[in-house]
This record gives sequence, C-alpha cells and structure tokens, in this order.
Amino acid sequence: MDTTDLVLAIFHHLLVFSLAGIIGAEFVLIRSDLSAATLKRLVGIDRHYGIIAMLIIVAGIGRVIYGLKGWEFYVYNWMFWAKMAAFAIVGLLSIIPTVRFLSWNRQASASPGFQVPAAELASVRTYVRTEASIFLLIPVFAAAMARGYGY
Repeated sequence: MDTTDLVLAIFHHLLVFSLAGIIGAEFVLIRSDLSAATLKRLVGIDRHYGIIAMLIIVAGIGRVIYGLKGWEFYVYNWMFWAKMAAFAIVGLLSIIPTVRFLSWNRQASASPGFQVPAAELASVRTYVRTEASIFLLIPVFAAAMARGYGY
C-alpha cells in the first residue's frame, strides 16, 4: 500500500469538494441583491476559487506522476480526458464572473450607491449556473474512470 497515493487522493478529493462548495456559494450569493459587502465577499470567495483550482491541478498532476495506477492509465483513458475537458470548460466559464466581480467591487468602492446592472447580473448568473452544471460531470467521469471505463 502506497501512502503517497493515498495522501494525494485525499488532498485531491478534498480540494474538489471545496471547489464545489465555492461554486455553490457563488451561485447563492449572486441570486440576491448585491450589496457592497456581498461584492467584497464574492471577490474573496472567487480568489479562493482560483487558488483551489490551481491546487487541484497540482494534486492531479501529482496523482498522475506518483499515483499507483501510473501515468499510462490516465494518458490513454478517454474518461480522464473528458474529465479534464470538463474542468477546463468550468475554468474558462469562471473568467467572466471573476472579471465582473472585480469590476463591480471597484465600482461599489468608488460609488457607494452603485447598483449592479441587471443585464450583467443575469449574464453572470448564467455563467455560474453553467459552470455548476458542467462541474457535475467531473465526479461522473472520475467515478467511471476509477472503475476502469474509458481505458
């Protein structure tokens, strides 16, 4: 039994669950009226989103290189690549909300009466909803991959 593989798997899973929580938090926070305090909270949460996503990548690379299954299991597994594609799409979809959160936060800091434009808020809601939907595919592909599908 390899402790390195176990530690990497635990770390990787905890990070993925944390990212799911962050996406959920963003989803909940953008459903209401966005006060200056909420915008500041969204910027902080979104910062953690980026940090956790990067740590997921590092842990995932560690699992591919140092894991018990060996890199061949991953490289030749189409489920793995589907999972990577879903993760990349979620990451790309998160760019627009991040840019908007930062912009709205700056505007709210400069102008206390700032209100987030309804059309922009609706657009960000769509992005976050789509992120959450595609994110749900990641554990589906992971579970299938862990059971030998795609190889």
